[in-house]
Amino acid sequence: MVAIHIAKNFEDINTSLPKLKKLVKATCKRFNISEATVSIAIVGNTEIRKLNKRFLNRNHSTDCLSFDLSDSNQQPKSFELVVNAEKALKEATRRGHSAEAELALYITHGLLHNLGFDDSKPSQAEKMHDAEDEILQQQGFGLVYNKSNRIPNIH
Repeated sequence: MVAIHIAKNFEDINTSLPKLKKLVKATCKRFNISEATVSIAIVGNTEIRKLNKRFLNRNHSTDCLSFDLSDSNQQPKSFELVVNAEKALKEATRRGHSAEAELALYITHGLLHNLGFDDSKPSQAEKMHDAEDEILQQQGFGLVYNKSNRIPNIH
C-alpha cells in the first residue's frame, strides 16, 4: 500500500488533493513501489528557502526538495517532498498552463529523484523530463515540462 499525506501550507493555489494523490500512486506503481509512505508539504517561497538553506546550504527558493528517508533499497519506502506552490503559480502563468499541472510536475520531479533519476547531466535530464511528461500526460495534466519543445502529433 502507498500511503500519501499532503500538508497544504500555502492556500493561494487551487489544486485537487485526490488528483495529486492519484499521481503519486501511479508513479510509485510505474516503478514497482508497492509499499511506501509519501509525505508532501505544499509551501511558499519563504518556507522552501529556509529548508533549502538548512538542508542544502543554498540560500534561495527552489521548486522542490525531495528526501528519501528509507533505511535501504528495501520496501517500504519513505519519501518526503516539499513543493513550492508560489513558484508553481508564477511559472504556470509564464508557461501557459495550470498551476496544478506545474505543482504536479514538481511532485513528479521529486519522486523521480527519490526513485533514482538524476538530472545533473543533459542526457540524464532529458530522460527524466521525458518520464515526467509521460507520467503527467497519463494522469491528465498534459505536457508540462517539454511543452514548448514538442511538436504536436499530426494524424
